[in-house]
Amino acid sequence: MNRDQRLYDLITLMRDGKLHTAAELAQAVGVSTRTIWRDMAVMAQTGLPVEGERGVGYILRAALVLPPTMLTPEELEALVEGLRHVGGRDDAKARAARSLLAKIAVLLPQAGIESDPKQP
Repeated sequence: MNRDQRLYDLITLMRDGKLHTAAELAQAVGVSTRTIWRDMAVMAQTGLPVEGERGVGYILRAALVLPPTMLTPEELEALVEGLRHVGGRDDAKARAARSLLAKIAVLLPQAGIESDPKQP
């Protein structure tokens, strides 16, 4: 399981508003408690309303609405390929496709998407 999927799964588990121990979360997603500690720190740093500490537990303080779907690796590949195809032209849609590809590259840095150097 990749990190993005694991973070998504952790948020889904924590949406119940209850206190969860790192051991409980680790068992649920199949990683070590150290990984959970790091994941909680990442989630808090990105602005998610996660509170807690090692040895006590973690809770998601505010209601959080998740998008109904996530992109699979194949869907992401198809999206990037389509945007690059359209972005190869020289018109307004091409500029929009290159701009969108650059935004996706920023939002999903772990996907390793290289934005187009022609990006305005």
